[in-house]
Amino acid sequence: MKEDGITSILVNPNIATIQTSENFADKVYFLPITTDFVERVIEKEQPDSILLQFGGQTALNVGVQLYDKGILEKHNVQVLGTPIEAIKDTEDRLLFANKCTEIGLKVARSKTANNIDEAIKAANEIGFPVMVRIAYALGGLGSGIVNNKEELKEKANKAFRYTNQILIEESLYGWKEVEYEIVRDKYDNCITTCSMENIDPMGIHTGDSVVIAPVQTLSAQENFKLRSIGIKLIRHIGVIGECNIQYALDPNSDDYRIIEVNARLSRSSALASKATGYPLAFIATKLALGYALNEVENSITQETSACFEPSLDYVALKFPRWDLQKFQQVSTQLGSEMKSVGEVMSLGRSFEEVLQKAIRMLDVGLKGFVCNYLKFEDLDKELSQPTDKRIFAIAVALQNGYSVERIHQLTKITPWFLYKMKNIVVTELKLKQKSLLELDFTVMKEAKQNGFSDLQIAELIHSTENEVREKRKSLGVLPVVKQIDTMAAEYPAQTNYLYLTYHGNEHDISVKERNQIAVIGSGAYRIGSSVEFDWCCVTAVQAVNSAGCKSIMINCNPETVSTDYDICDKLYFEQLTLERVLDICDLENPEGVIVSMGGQVPNNLAMKLHNVGVKIIGTSPIQIDNAESRHKFSQILDKLEIDQPEWTEVTTLVEAKKFSAKVGYPVLIRPSYVLSGAAMSIVLTEDELETYLKKATDLNNEHPVVISKFITDAREIEIDAVADHGELFCYAIAEHVENAGVHSGDATIVLPPQRTYLETMRRVKNITRKIANEFEITGPFNIQFIAKDNDVKVIECNLRASRSFPFVSKTLKINFIDIATKLMLGEKVTRIDKSSFDLDYVGVKASQFSFTRLKGSDPVTGVEMSSTGEVACLGDDFNEAFLKSVLSTGQKIPQKAVLLSTGTPKNKAELLEDILTLKEMGLKFFGTKGTSDYYKLSGIDVDILYRPFDNKEPSILTYLGNGEIDMVINIPKTAEKVELDSDYIIRRKAVDMNIPLFTNVQATKRFIKALKQFTADELPIKSWDEYQ
Repeated sequence: MKEDGITSILVNPNIATIQTSENFADKVYFLPITTDFVERVIEKEQPDSILLQFGGQTALNVGVQLYDKGILEKHNVQVLGTPIEAIKDTEDRLLFANKCTEIGLKVARSKTANNIDEAIKAANEIGFPVMVRIAYALGGLGSGIVNNKEELKEKANKAFRYTNQILIEESLYGWKEVEYEIVRDKYDNCITTCSMENIDPMGIHTGDSVVIAPVQTLSAQENFKLRSIGIKLIRHIGVIGECNIQYALDPNSDDYRIIEVNARLSRSSALASKATGYPLAFIATKLALGYALNEVENSITQETSACFEPSLDYVALKFPRWDLQKFQQVSTQLGSEMKSVGEVMSLGRSFEEVLQKAIRMLDVGLKGFVCNYLKFEDLDKELSQPTDKRIFAIAVALQNGYSVERIHQLTKITPWFLYKMKNIVVTELKLKQKSLLELDFTVMKEAKQNGFSDLQIAELIHSTENEVREKRKSLGVLPVVKQIDTMAAEYPAQTNYLYLTYHGNEHDISVKERNQIAVIGSGAYRIGSSVEFDWCCVTAVQAVNSAGCKSIMINCNPETVSTDYDICDKLYFEQLTLERVLDICDLENPEGVIVSMGGQVPNNLAMKLHNVGVKIIGTSPIQIDNAESRHKFSQILDKLEIDQPEWTEVTTLVEAKKFSAKVGYPVLIRPSYVLSGAAMSIVLTEDELETYLKKATDLNNEHPVVISKFITDAREIEIDAVADHGELFCYAIAEHVENAGVHSGDATIVLPPQRTYLETMRRVKNITRKIANEFEITGPFNIQFIAKDNDVKVIECNLRASRSFPFVSKTLKINFIDIATKLMLGEKVTRIDKSSFDLDYVGVKASQFSFTRLKGSDPVTGVEMSSTGEVACLGDDFNEAFLKSVLSTGQKIPQKAVLLSTGTPKNKAELLEDILTLKEMGLKFFGTKGTSDYYKLSGIDVDILYRPFDNKEPSILTYLGNGEIDMVINIPKTAEKVELDSDYIIRRKAVDMNIPLFTNVQATKRFIKALKQFTADELPIKSWDEYQ
């Protein structure tokens, strides 16, 4: 838009994304994306027009509401791109079906239902199994296949909490699922830019499917037919810009059904953009502004206009990443509701190659399609009822001699894909019969073309990764660099968009240019590493460019800005493994590699790269290792006389009990390596200690377990800082709203601190100075402290950027990463004299959770991290910033009644004053007899409801189910008990019914204090630049 001289205003509370950075939009509002807040921004800014297609389903829904309420018309705001009527035609399932049948196209047979009885009647007419769906739903929320009346009743009940109308559709389970990305301008020029085929059949949400582009198993006739149908439908609906159309295709005939059209940029669009090198968001914006396709240049190829359909001489494969093991009681079964938290994309010249590459990119400890040694108790069940491990169950089935036909019957996956997977297993068998000396050029080349890593080959021939690497180089089996040129080499392309493959003999580009610096990205989004590290990587690359160096970015996540073609000089869409990073270093010979921006993934490579002579820029890898190793780090803290919680490392239950008895319960248990709180637990008694040690050691038998004293009622403080050759250069101190015991990735963080003593802050700063000096840090680092009564202890130190760097940089308006990168490159940077205390406003960062989608997971925060995203808002005071950020995560302000289940007597007392505030606001209260008796003493009436297991009415579950309660305060009595007790059932019911749930005392108190000060429409509307 800048090219066209248009002023842009962005509303987005996601502070961690690059799009809310300076130099992008002209004005940024960190506010909840709801009709009320957006209306107030429109009133203030008086824009001429609005774009709705770029903010996913959330933005589209708000846009439609603004239109329906007459707000856009009232303020004379024009919708650019796809008209609202067309959006409604694609979002409302009934209107959509009518649009399709008007021009003779087929959709799944369906009926709408406004209540349970109508749903049952519809299902009987269509015939079970049926699909239940919600109109206007994000990520398949609330949808699913049901096989009988009982399942339908349960599913429909939940669905009606989100909507007043549901759809009952014929089930197309087992059909092929195919998608096309289609682009159309207002002059009716229309092209398809990408075709994608789901390897999983219909029945699994496309976000949870393994997807390949271009389509592989359709005949030319089928492909042409679906492409033509798509163009016909998009013209009929009148989409302007970009959209995605999904089909179900009968594998046994050429019968098809149109599933849906997304008249917006979606996850599939990000994938299609990266898979084809066709910049969909850029072109969709130009088309929304009124350009024709032939007037827009394809900025990647620089040779063609946007009306050229890309043609590919490679394949791109998307593989989802799930982190389901982080959740207690969660169902791992995959269905029509999306559960993945991230994805990777691999590029190559054969299916075998991209499949194995993608599996390694996930960074979940799997070596590829084979060599994972997974065991399945019931293989047939694992194949026919897919979980997140289904692809690996296919590998085991092939190794066990299952025929392709049998696997096809169980999985409904097209045989062509299964034969390709079988090729990998055949190569595995060949390798098993060889030794290192017997490996010749032919076998080595076949293994590499089928996607085997040096590590996999080493395991199969009983050698080491390094020996295989040397042997491979001596045989002359080396990867070549290929461009994504989208013209299949018909035209010379200018693209800097690269991948490595063993299918080919020559490089497409010149390598080993001078003055290059490589930045390693963060890989797939996961719990613990999301868009924050993408912001850090992009900022670092921009700093490298502005320092006059050439930047190389290595990353494999199609959802990131760091994998956009125009960010760096060379983009390698590749695995973040030692083997692949070394391949790129061998080819490009960069001056150095930056590992401190992409979170833990590149950090883990630091020492390995250092050991083979790759230059790491910034803090020395030896110091990174000193901070990562708990023993070395602890000894260094002792030497510096810096306090830390008492801890020990144990290998037996007896040692564990002895230490815990000595320091006193509660204690914190964790495996001996650090990674996003995996399998950490707070333990309150000796019995719990036994239970938990079993859970923690299941994770890794080679590693002992670390036990430390857990300090109750303490607060956590974090410092994000940058140092230059061991000297502290700039820093930001922030505090957690919740007390210690909530993972820092899940905690609500406030800057500047609101309730920390000045003496505590002084100690935090002094400790930080000492650590920066001792570890000779150059670059970004983060230290977490625990503080109680001015007693400050260090919990953890990361010599890399942390998740909170974008938040502190944007709140303070000092770009920490830009400064860090310049210092790492040896540039001079002007001294910063601003600190957290110079702010006249407050920033609050709150976490976004996805418990609703993760069926069965217990929606409670603890030492294990479980959030999948975050937002942050600014305010003139703490309460304002806090309320805005909580509303941005989707919480609502209660209007009717609150269910109280306020934990221990201590917690009940702590919350008393706040519950009186809610009473003054005119809210009713419900609770169990114990709660009711307690609060009656303070003059608060609490209506008694029965617990789930009492099986009596009036019951809590009934009241939650029929919408009489619109806030639940449920404080767990123990820090970590996986009892499937009635509290868990209540929490789960609240989440399933979309009722705001609070499970932490401090966060609950702050929310109520904020409500006392503000109603939603009293919250000030200010843009980022107005906070000075």
